[in-house]
Amino acid sequence: MTKRAIIPPEFRTTAEQLKMSPAVVSGDHVFLTGVTGSDARGQMPDDAEAQIRTAFEKIGCVLRAGGLTFHSIVEMTTYHMGLRDHFDLFNSIRLEYLNEPYPAWTAVEVAGLRREGAIVEIRVIAYSEPRD
Repeated sequence: MTKRAIIPPEFRTTAEQLKMSPAVVSGDHVFLTGVTGSDARGQMPDDAEAQIRTAFEKIGCVLRAGGLTFHSIVEMTTYHMGLRDHFDLFNSIRLEYLNEPYPAWTAVEVAGLRREGAIVEIRVIAYSEPRD
């Protein structure tokens, strides 16, 4: 099975620095790297809502680069610092981006994330229609 990377222009520098792909297509699925809510300058907002929305917007950017939409997501794993502190906010924003049939979802509280100040990291798997 072959695989290929999806690297939107907005992610190229980070992908090259970290030696990673924002997403990899393997068979009929696309595996997205976990994203946090840092802004376009790489700064982490103090505001939980801004972080959560930015993380979903980054996911949307990668999906669009692969010809997909949020409806393509089949599984989502979210990693939270202080899960109970922002769960209701996270869930309400999540439902602005996702609709039925909702993807499978696991939310995990963690002791730390790579990015200083991040309260959430979101990782998704999406389904891509086979190309003939």
